[in-house]
Amino acid sequence: MSPAGLPDGASARLHDAARFVGTHLFKPAYRLRIRGLERVPKTGPVVVVANHSSMVEPQIIFGMLPRRSVFLVKEEMFTGAVGWFLRRIGQVPVRRGEPDRAPLLTTANVLKGGGLVAVFPEGTRGEGDVTSAERGAAWLVRASGAVVLPIAVRGTRRPAGSGRRFRPRVDILVGEPFPLEVGRGRAGLDEATGRLRDELAGLVRTLDEWRAAQGEPVRGKKAEL
Repeated sequence: MSPAGLPDGASARLHDAARFVGTHLFKPAYRLRIRGLERVPKTGPVVVVANHSSMVEPQIIFGMLPRRSVFLVKEEMFTGAVGWFLRRIGQVPVRRGEPDRAPLLTTANVLKGGGLVAVFPEGTRGEGDVTSAERGAAWLVRASGAVVLPIAVRGTRRPAGSGRRFRPRVDILVGEPFPLEVGRGRAGLDEATGRLRDELAGLVRTLDEWRAAQGEPVRGKKAEL
């Protein structure tokens, strides 16, 4: 039997230890400011959707979430000791840009067991503005009945033209969880994916506006510390 909230073969003890480390891992490098963490549902199936502009967001979100979380991680990361560790803490490899139902079925089972799965619907790193989204998150919602929890992250990319930064400010804004109706077939997935993208993109814009009012840069090149 799989540990609560994790795929088969994962170690709950190792996962919880990794979460503890992740909570503190980036504090020396970034000044983290998190708002809305109380909105994370304490129980039940949840699909987290977040914007993606650097390698740092998945690790920050993993460490900050107050419950176990399973991320869809690019397959290239699953080599050697790192790959063994990722699998043991319950993370799931996915091939980018190719049809790949196996990771979706694995994570759908996690959700049906009441777990939390995190997806970056943009599919790859970019500006993090969520101008596009893939269908995987909507498929998971349709398969499991999970609610969607949007999370926006800004500050992990270095502003264009700036030099190396010392402990840059990184802001995380957790939105309100919402149910997502997903109709039948590809048309239903496309419509639901559009709504999901709009919700997440709107949260990112809200965070951008708040950061601008605080005098923080909004976007830029990938962070280099």
